Formats: sequence, structure tokens, C-alpha cells
Amino acid sequence: MRIVGVVIFGCRLSRSTTTCSVTMSKKHSKPNFSQAQASEMVKRLFELMPSVLCSLPSYDDQNFYVASPEGSEYVLKITNTEDSKNPELIEVQTYAMSFLQQNGLPTQTVLPTTSGQLISLEEIDCGYGSQKYLVRLLTYLPGTTISKVPLTQQLLYETGKTAARMDKILEKLEHPHLSLLQREKYIWSLSNVTLLEEYINVLDGDPLQEVVKSVIHQYKTCVIPKRSSFRKCVNHGDFNDLNVLVQPCQSEGYKISGILDFGGMNSGYYIHELAITIVYMMTEHPRPVEVGGPVLAGWESVLPLNEVEKDCLYVLVLSRFCQSFVLARYSVKLHPENEEYLMISCKKGVHILHQFWELGKEHVEKVWFQDAAQLSDQK
Repeated sequence: MRIVGVVIFGCRLSRSTTTCSVTMSKKHSKPNFSQAQASEMVKRLFELMPSVLCSLPSYDDQNFYVASPEGSEYVLKITNTEDSKNPELIEVQTYAMSFLQQNGLPTQTVLPTTSGQLISLEEIDCGYGSQKYLVRLLTYLPGTTISKVPLTQQLLYETGKTAARMDKILEKLEHPHLSLLQREKYIWSLSNVTLLEEYINVLDGDPLQEVVKSVIHQYKTCVIPKRSSFRKCVNHGDFNDLNVLVQPCQSEGYKISGILDFGGMNSGYYIHELAITIVYMMTEHPRPVEVGGPVLAGWESVLPLNEVEKDCLYVLVLSRFCQSFVLARYSVKLHPENEEYLMISCKKGVHILHQFWELGKEHVEKVWFQDAAQLSDQK
């Protein structure tokens, strides 16, 4: 049974909230459906008799791998009760996935219910009393996460190129509820790095606190005044190493076979998506400083940066590391029983943040932009 390619829906702490308050999974918000309940729902809503149904890891939501007797594969996604209160936002995310797929990118699409709905609101008691959950059945995407394969220059180049293509396509997205992606208080947006100051006390006694404070200061002084020169777009917002699937190529290496988890979508800027992509590819590379160049080269093969965007990239990358670390520590404070799970994305990131802060902007940028130029010349 091959289910590795679909186990990732927010499977790290990189985007697990939809509000500024970071009330990570209010008590009983996460669904707790039994396999029997999930199976019944698949049969009733989709007239599908599962031959295999098993639980998949997740943080806020609940996901099940579903296989039919004919060999078709799906993911049953049950949204937590808090996010289920905003069906229009889930509708935009669902439409965006379909829009990208229609424009040539490998994303999941949603199968309609027998009544023709793409999203079904189900009121069920799964142990906490009767509550409402948004339910979708998504197509299966083959492959393994990019975190599990060697990150060659070519694969990093393709990752940057794919991220840029994705945002370029999303620029054309039209939907009646598109304005919901503004998400002005969304804590994971790189437009809202200053909101971290509300949670900085979780680092009291940790030497990293001073680094985080310094990065936030750099963000205030070096990024915010220049933001008017950034080009706006719709961001996926969580283009991380667990949300990108790959498959072996016929030639050497791997190709990107899937893009997962659109729960972090927000109105942002192209440079934000690039910074996020660099951050999460670095966490899986033995020499993180070598990641930025090929990702940047791939990105600029589709969307060349302007001078202001180039100048802000270093600080935005460090800002994303700070978001991940501070919010993970805050989540551990709320859910100490989940500490090991919640800190997955931060253990390597802490070392990289220290390293890059000590190397400094001039050195890191020199490596990134020289490597990108050399690689572009070879293409």
C-alpha cells in the first residue's frame, strides 16, 4: 500500500493557524473521527466503498487515505471546527487547487459528492458532542516528499521555478471570495512579522531571543519602508519540503509531482514566496548556504526580482525562520504533550538562523547571487 505521498497536510508546524491569536487548535477543535465514521461518510457522500481506509498524520485537521476496489486513491480531508466556520475561505483554496491543475501544475483536485458539492458540511459527534466539519475528498498525488531525496542543484532550481510558476498562475485567479485572502492578522504572513513581538516572551532565557529581536528590528527598518516596491500576488504561503512531492525522472534525479496544502494561502508578494521556499529547502540540505542560489536561479527564470526585492530577501528569509521558531515554542507552551511533533521544523532551523545571522547579509547575498548567476549562465 503506497500512501507516502499523501501524508502531509500541515504535518509540521509551518502553518497550523488561521488567525493572529495563534490559539493553536482550541480544545476539541481537531476532528476525532473513527475509521468506521470516516468509512460511512465516504460511502454516503461519494458512493465509494473503500477497500483501504487508514489515518494519516495531521495537526489541525484529520485526514484518511482511501483506496477503492478498482485501485483509485484519494484523501478524505476533515477540516477542524474552527476553520470549518469559514467555508468561503476553504472554497477559495479548493478553487485555487483546481485552477493550478488546469494550468499545468500538479495539485490535488476535489471530487464532488453525489449531490454535486465540492465541500460538504457535516454535523457529527466524534466524541465531543455534535459539531460541524467541512469534508472534502481529494485526489491522490503519487510521489514522496522532497524532504526525503537528495536536494541537487537541478532539483532546487526546479523547485524555485515551480514556486514562481505557481504564483504567476495565481496572479490570474478570480473568485467571488478572493478578498478573504487578505487575512490582515494572519500570523504566518511575511507581511506580519512584527506580530511576533506579542509572543517573544516564550524565548525568555534563550540566547536566540536577542537574534529574533534583531531580525524583527531589521524587518522594521529595512523591509517595511521598501514594501511599496514589492510586486503583489497571491501566495501559497507554505511551499515547504513536506508540501512538495517528487518522483524519479527517467533520466537521473527527480521531478516535482505534487504541490500540497493550500491552507496558508494569503495575499502577499512574490518575494515572500521565494523567501519561504528558500527557508524550507535549507532545512533539508547539509550545506544550507548553497540552497539559495539554485532556488533563486529557478525563480528568476520565471520572475526576475527587482533591486528592492533582492535587497530584502536575506531579512525575509531570516524572518520566516523566526516565525517558525517563535510560534513553535508558543505552541509547545500550549501543548507540551506535543513538543517533539511541534518542534520538527525548528531543530535544524535554529542552527541555520544562528549561522546566517553570524555570516551576515553581505556574505550570504554574495553566495546566493553569484551561485544564481553562474547557474543561469549554464541554462
